[in-house]
Amino acid sequence: MSGSYDECAGGDDTMDSFWEVGNYKRAVKRFDDGHRLCNDLMGCLQERAKIEKSYGDQLTAWSKRWRQLIEKGPQYGSVERAWLAVMTEAEKVSELHQDVKNNLVNEDVEKVKNWQKEAYHKQMIGGFKEAKEAEEGFKKAQKPWAKKLKEMEAAKKTYHMACKEEKLAAAREANGKTEASVTADQQKKLHEKVDKCKQDSQKAKEKYEKSLEELNKCTAQYMECMEQVFDQCQQHEVKRLTFLKEALLDIKRHLNLTENASYAATYRELERTILGANTQEDLKWFSNNHGPDMHMNWPAFEEYNPDQTSAPPKKKKPDGAPPTPSTDHVAPPGDRSSVSSYEKNQAYSTEWSDDEQPASYSGNENGGNGNSFEDDSSTGKGAGVGAGAVAVAVAAAGVRVRALYDYEGQEQDELTFKAGDELTKTEDEDEQGWCRGRLDTGREGLYPANYVEPI
Repeated sequence: MSGSYDECAGGDDTMDSFWEVGNYKRAVKRFDDGHRLCNDLMGCLQERAKIEKSYGDQLTAWSKRWRQLIEKGPQYGSVERAWLAVMTEAEKVSELHQDVKNNLVNEDVEKVKNWQKEAYHKQMIGGFKEAKEAEEGFKKAQKPWAKKLKEMEAAKKTYHMACKEEKLAAAREANGKTEASVTADQQKKLHEKVDKCKQDSQKAKEKYEKSLEELNKCTAQYMECMEQVFDQCQQHEVKRLTFLKEALLDIKRHLNLTENASYAATYRELERTILGANTQEDLKWFSNNHGPDMHMNWPAFEEYNPDQTSAPPKKKKPDGAPPTPSTDHVAPPGDRSSVSSYEKNQAYSTEWSDDEQPASYSGNENGGNGNSFEDDSSTGKGAGVGAGAVAVAVAAAGVRVRALYDYEGQEQDELTFKAGDELTKTEDEDEQGWCRGRLDTGREGLYPANYVEPI
C-alpha cells in the first residue's frame, strides 16, 4: 500500500482528544484515506488477476507439451486415456482461472472504480467535496467554543500572573520586616503592594471564573454540533465499509472455484476416466495387435504350379516400418512411433536385445535428467532400437538396381515399378527383407529386396 493510515486512537490516553481544537482533522482525513484504499484494492485485484492469468497460461503450456509426449510415448489403451485425462483437467482448470482473471478485472475492479467515482467527488482545486464539507462543518461547530476557550485561556494566564505577583510581594514584605535597613515607610509601601496584588489577583480570579463559566455554558452546544458533523462522516464511512465487505464477498465468490459447478464436474470426469482404465482389456488389445494372438499365415505345403508367376512372394512389412509420411521424406525403418497410436498405423519394432533397450527407457543414461518420452535429437535415427531392426545407410549416391518383376505398392510408403525399371537403392535390406529406394522420378519408398538385382 502507498502511504500510511492513522490508526484508531481508541484508549490511547497519550493522544489528543477529538474535542480539542483542530483535532477533527483526523476525521476529515478519513475521506482521503478511503479514496486511496479504493485505489489500493484495485491494485491488489489487478495483481491477483495477473497471477491467475499466468497460472492458466502455464497450465495450458504444460498440458500441451505433456499431451504430445504421452501420445508419442509407449503407453497405450485405457490407461493412456486416463493419463491424458489429467491433461484435459489442466486445460479445463486453465479456462476456469482465466475466468477468475476476467471476473476480477471486468467485474470487481470496475465495481470498485465506479463506487469510488460516486462516493468521492474531486474538486478542481485539490481535495474532495466530501472532505471540504466536513472540514467546514467542524470549523463552524468549533468556532464559538474555540473563541470562548481562547478568552478563558487568556483570563487564566492573567490570574496566574497576578498570583505570582502577589506571592513575590508577600515575600518582599516578609524580608523587609527582618532587615533593620528597611524603614517603616518602606515597610508600609511593601504592605500596600501586597494588598494591591491581592486585589488584582482576586479580580483576575473572578474574571477567569466567569470566562470558564461562559465556556462551560457553550460546551454542550459545541459537542452537539461537532457530533452532528462527525455522524455525517460516520455515515459516509458506513457506506464505504459496507461496500468493501460486499466487494470482498464478490471477490471470494470469484476466487473460490469449489463453488463453481464446472470445477467439481472436471474432477468427477477425471475420476470416472481413471476408474474406467481396464488392465485386462489393455493387455488383451496388445496381445491381439502385437502379441501371440495376432493372425499368422503359417507355412504350408504347396504343389508346384508352372503357371504361377515366377515372382517371389512379397515379404511381410515389418512392424517397425515408418508411418505414412507427410512429405516425400520417410523416417528410417525401426524409428520408434507411439504404441498408443496403433490406430494411426504407428508402431515400433519389438526386436530389442537385452543390451539394446530403447534410449527412451533409460532416462538416467545421459545425466539422469532426460525425459523418458522425448526423442534423442542428437541423431537422425531412433536411438533405442536394436541393431537388427535398423537398416544400414548406404553411400549418399546409392546403388543402382533393376526390377526383376512388376511390383504394385500396397501402401502409400511403398514404390510401384515394372520389370526392367531401374531405380536407386538408398538403404540396404533389413531383417524383414525390405529396402528403401528412389525412383528416377524422385519418389522414395520401400520395396521387396528380392524383386530387384544390382546393375
